[in-house]
Amino acid sequence: MVVKKHVKEIDGVQVTFDFPAKEEQLKKYLEETAKHADCKMTEIAKLMLAMREDGDVDADYELIPRNFERIRRITGYLVGTTDRWNNAKRAELRDRVKHA
Repeated sequence: MVVKKHVKEIDGVQVTFDFPAKEEQLKKYLEETAKHADCKMTEIAKLMLAMREDGDVDADYELIPRNFERIRRITGYLVGTTDRWNNAKRAELRDRVKHA
């Protein structure tokens, strides 16, 4: 059996579904998915909905990747980069003893 897939963009999220649904229903699925994933709706990139034989709907989603900055503890400070350090602090970093 060939199932026709529908694609609709709702609040900036690409929603793919294989059953007849109104926009309000799809938005509700999107809200519930965001709650379940413990994220905001704007963090979801794609939502894929599929109707099972028993009538329930399976939801699969992809989140938008987040950029993050690595933070390290250097000479007693939590830092991401040392580009804003003065010369004395850079010398302290350069001269520190590194343990294996």
